[in-house]
This record gives sequence, structure tokens and C-alpha cells, in this order.
Amino acid sequence: MDQTARPLRIPPEMGTYAEKHGIFDLMQVCDTFHKAAKMLCEQMGATSISPDNLLAQDSNLVKEALEFRNKKQGWLLEGFPKTREQALLLQEKGISPEHVVFLEAPDAVLIERNLGKRVDPETGAVYHTTFDWPSNEEVQGRLVEPPGISEEETANKLLEYRRNNQALENTYHYIHKVFNADQPCVDVCSQVLTFVLSRHRSVAPFTPRILLFGPPGSGKSLQAELISQKYNIVNICCGQLLKAVVADETSLGELIKPYLENGEQVPDTIVLKVLAQRLSKLDCTTQGWVLHDFPRDLDQAEKLNDAGFIPNRVFFLDLPNELCIERLTLRAIDPVTGDRYHYLYKAAPSQQVQSRLQRNPRDSEEDLLRRLAIHHDNVHDLQELYRDAVHVNADQDPHSVFEVLESRLVNRPPKTVKRQHLTHF
Repeated sequence: MDQTARPLRIPPEMGTYAEKHGIFDLMQVCDTFHKAAKMLCEQMGATSISPDNLLAQDSNLVKEALEFRNKKQGWLLEGFPKTREQALLLQEKGISPEHVVFLEAPDAVLIERNLGKRVDPETGAVYHTTFDWPSNEEVQGRLVEPPGISEEETANKLLEYRRNNQALENTYHYIHKVFNADQPCVDVCSQVLTFVLSRHRSVAPFTPRILLFGPPGSGKSLQAELISQKYNIVNICCGQLLKAVVADETSLGELIKPYLENGEQVPDTIVLKVLAQRLSKLDCTTQGWVLHDFPRDLDQAEKLNDAGFIPNRVFFLDLPNELCIERLTLRAIDPVTGDRYHYLYKAAPSQQVQSRLQRNPRDSEEDLLRRLAIHHDNVHDLQELYRDAVHVNADQDPHSVFEVLESRLVNRPPKTVKRQHLTHF
């Protein structure tokens, strides 16, 4: 039996298609939704599907949608489901919309629109005696009044809609939006198009696994701390983690201690073992982690991936060498209070404090230039490995940098949209 001939049944294949192409919208109430649906489909190259053409014996629209043609970017389901039960049946068939649109207007406006509705029996085009009357006299002559549009019938339909509407909105709670349909159709379409091209925040569980890269002085430690504080993510600095293991006086710490005391690099096998133990703990598994100071080269990054710790967010904090040198070589710490100061950005409050400030030997220009050279020798390979990484300009206020990072942590990447689709609005 032809799948398109079964009453009010949407083939399961359409669920796959909807998920693959990311466009599946539901519209309710008033004649505007038909025209809005048509305009949206024209803008996005989608196929419009309604219960009427689903029931048709030879529904070319449905066949076209099911052919999964590359030139199409999806399809739009119009006027269905009408009840919570129908919505749940769609979900059982694997059809979960990404966006649900409700068009609302006062009942008096909807009744007036419905009373003036006229249909061309040859083309199926919908017109209105007041708002959208055809200029072609031949078309005017064949227009007919569709059944079921009397004031009493329309009022009954609206009453039935109001009974089911709240339950439908609750069913699609996280993905629906209500639009005012009592305005020009082109304005409605513009607002709806903006909405359906947006991406929702996922309500599914998400465990961040974040890598922060950047030259010395780019602010990796500060940004990791800000992310950790706001989102309760485990902050892991590889260097600090190794020192903590040494402080615990474990057998592994005893292996690491000589390297740290002599200022030598700890072997990758030992570092990875320490990291694997830490990243496998319950807090990292359930809350997520933000890692910085490792990996530093391609080999370390590949070994981290091979160990099963694959990041789902990677950021490169970009900062010119001269600014890195300025930030680090001019900073100092008060050994009494632990407060940090900078000769340009945050001067000591008194001469007494100034006289006791101490600088980290690692902040000497000579040592810093060596570390910068190592960073630049390896950063290109890391960028090639993490091609989806986000580059952030670190030469700005730390909280501005954090806002950029945060926007990429909580939001999915935007949809790819052909700009010409938007020019007609």
C-alpha cells in the first residue's frame, strides 16, 4: 500500500530526514500560517507538508520530501499535530521537531480572516476578499468559498484549538515559540525565519571536556579558573597537578620529584599516567574538566586522545609575543600577603609593599623567550589536529575573553545558512 495513502500517518523515514536536515516546524491557527509556511519554504528550499497532501493518493510533495534530495534543506509540517496525543504519536515514530511555531491572534481577527477566505480549486492557492484579492479576473471568477468557514464553525474550531493548545505548548516546552500573527505576513515570516534558523541550547546532559591553549601570559590559568567557578567544572593545571602528586609523597610522586627539582621536563608516560588517574575520577566524569598546560605538542595531544580523553571544546588564546613579555616580565608577588602586582597595570599600594615584591625566575625575559619559541614551534601542529578549535583574541579585558569562551561553551554552533535566503525579507 502506498505510504502516502494512510490517514494521518507520517512515514518514520521523515523523522530521519528532519533530524538530518534540521528543519521541522509546526504552525497553528489562522490563515496566516499557510502563507507563512509557503514563504518560509521558498526562503529555505524546504517542502511544505500538511494533512491534506499527506492524505492525497499521489502526493508529489511527500514523495519529494522522502527522496532526500540534496537541493532541499528539509520540510515543514503545517497544521499537525492538533492534540497532545497526536504529538506523542509523532514522537513514538521517531519524529521530534527541532522548532515548533505557534501563531496567535485575537479570536475576532481570526474569524474575520476566515470569513473572507477563498480558494482557487485549480491551483489550491488561498486568497482573501479583503487582504489578498487576485488581480487576474479569470482567477477571481473561479474562486470558491471553502467549507467550514462560517462564523459559527470557525468559533467552534477555535474553541477546540484553545482546549488543546496549552497541552501542545507544554509538550514542546523547550523548543516552541509563540508569535503574534496579527501583523503583516511578511513581518511574521521574518520573525519566524529568524527563530527557525536559530539553535536551541540542548537540554541533554553535557559534560564539558575543555582544552585551553595559548602562549605564556595569554591568561589560560585565569580563564580556566573563571570557567571552573561559574560552571563547577574541575580545573586541572598539569604543572600544579604534578606538584600535588609530589606533595602526596606517593611512589609516583617520588618518580616525579627529581624532574621538578632539577627543572627538567617530566616524561610524557608519567604525565599521562597522572592525568589519566585524575581525569578518570568521579568529579571529572560527572562535572567535566578544563585542562591547560598540557598537551604542549602534537605527540602529547595524540597520546591524550589515545588514552580516551578527547576534548569537546578547544580554545586557542592568541596574544602577540611583545604583549606576553610585557604581562609576565613586569609582574611580581608580595611574599607577605600573596597579592600579585604589575608595574604597569596594578602598581603596589605603597613603597613598603613595593620594596618587598619578588619576581618569579621563570618570568625573566630570557626564559620567557625560550618558552615562547617552544610554543610557536608546536602550535601549528596542534591547530591542525584540533581544526574545530575556536581562536580568541586574548588582548582584551579578561572578562571580555571569558564572555567569548562562555558563548562557545553553552551554545551550539550556528546553522549554515545561504545568505540569499535572507535578502528578500
